[in-house]
Amino acid sequence: MGLLNNLMSKIFSHSGATVAATSQAAAAPTPQTATAQPAAAPGTASPVAAAAPPAVAPSAAASVAPAKSVDVAAILDELAAKNPEKLDWKKSIVDLMKLVGMNSSFKSRKQLAQELNYAGDPNDSASMNVWLHKQVLIKISENGGKVPQELLG
Repeated sequence: MGLLNNLMSKIFSHSGATVAATSQAAAAPTPQTATAQPAAAPGTASPVAAAAPPAVAPSAAASVAPAKSVDVAAILDELAAKNPEKLDWKKSIVDLMKLVGMNSSFKSRKQLAQELNYAGDPNDSASMNVWLHKQVLIKISENGGKVPQELLG
């Protein structure tokens, strides 16, 4: 697994709490839907039991849909708030990598730049870091992460 995939995995793994909250919010309408179905078919128990699982399937599909678009800013802001260091993930690739628990050494960043086909001078760390930060956020966005537009431009 490359460094970029590792970084995205670390961010997206935190979306479980967001998805769980979304699933719990979606779970509230599900019992109402399930109660509406028995009221529509009060006759026999078997058809009602057969009707209940399809009600669960759409809510499960609905809870999967938010997982495709993960609010990266919310996840990283929450991680930053809990971190004892003042890390500015919105401006720094080093801080972004530290925030998700990755090695942010120059060697690691050079490896990430190579993985992303950086064409500039890998020894010019300032230029490489700016480029890396933007490219990482673009890649996260392309892979289902919701990133603020101002960070992609």
